Amino acid sequence: MALRILISSINYAPELTATGKYAGETAEWLAAQGHKVRVFAAPPYYPEWRVASGYSAWRYRRERLNGVDVLRCPVYIPKHQTGVKRLLHFASFSLSSFIPSVMGWLWKPDVVLVIAPTILAAPSALISASLGGAGSWLHIQDFEVDIAFSLGQLSSRRLNSVSTAIERSLLRRFDRVSTISTSMLEKLGGKGVPVDRRILFLNGVDTGHIRPVSGAGALRRELAIADDAIVALYAGNMGEKQGLELLVDVMGRLRANPNIQFVMCGRGAVYTRLREKTNAYTNVHWLPPQPYERLNELLNLGDIHLLPQLADAADLVMPSKLTGIFASGRPVVATAHTGTQVAKVVENRGVIVPPEDVNAFVRALVELADSAVLRESLGAAARDFAVRHLDRDMILAGIETKLEELARA
Repeated sequence: MALRILISSINYAPELTATGKYAGETAEWLAAQGHKVRVFAAPPYYPEWRVASGYSAWRYRRERLNGVDVLRCPVYIPKHQTGVKRLLHFASFSLSSFIPSVMGWLWKPDVVLVIAPTILAAPSALISASLGGAGSWLHIQDFEVDIAFSLGQLSSRRLNSVSTAIERSLLRRFDRVSTISTSMLEKLGGKGVPVDRRILFLNGVDTGHIRPVSGAGALRRELAIADDAIVALYAGNMGEKQGLELLVDVMGRLRANPNIQFVMCGRGAVYTRLREKTNAYTNVHWLPPQPYERLNELLNLGDIHLLPQLADAADLVMPSKLTGIFASGRPVVATAHTGTQVAKVVENRGVIVPPEDVNAFVRALVELADSAVLRESLGAAARDFAVRHLDRDMILAGIETKLEELARA
């Protein structure tokens, strides 16, 4: 059953991380199955928070990427992120995409899909679906409202009350609401989404492309890291909710241990601050975001992966980088409280330490660095989990079936 699928996602390919990566892979996979897919998105800007070369932040632009028709909509991109500026950032895309999204019903879509963030794009999608008699689907990559207030990016009680009420009202109007972890799925129930409308839509990984590779790679040689050194790798967005200040303290504690070398790969709101704090550290190496073609090489560069995050964000978002870490067959040291979704997923595939506990993080890292047997055992379990539960084709085939069911309904 060939469908017409209209997607609204502020982040989209060719962004290499987080929502943009998964939104692009989903749209292109569906197009490859014979479905017609149209996307409304901002120009690529993440995680650098700077518009990519060849794009404009203030102009509409049409393009066709790997079988998908994409309309780039203007967006305000703040140089320095605050809660209010991020809100304006999301609002600007919602406004610029509003009319194109509403008029999308003329294309006669079978399903209108919104990917959050940003949920501010939900009203136009609901209108378009209603006018065209299409099914409406909201997919939540993270609970942006809850995160903004839990991290202190927004603090007004009145704004919290109003935004929570609006979010709750919007969620209950969609035919289907999906999210990326079981704890986030349960949270939808607390926001009033009936159980028969909730769908688990995991972030998947191409387990054929991302796979364990032995031996020193080109990146290790480029960084002049000794073959016998243990590489502790953080790869991904460098934002506030990642809690990366913890890693600065860990690096400082281990400066005298030449056996452990840290590699930080990515960009984001706190990149400059982190780099300035570690300028004098000889055990820290920095890399820009790597292209998809080098992603497997990058993930295999790490003997141990690092996954710090702030405690308040543990069940509001499932770190998307875990899929690649597991597929690469490497263990991870992650911060999370016992019982959270992150802790449950990482258990027996890595080491969990309490959030903001530098001593525990250092102990876990040193223990893994000193034991090749432990690293191999945890990494093998991680790879097995990725193959059985996180394979991208398997996950998207299941979502395709759900989309077809919704279209028929």
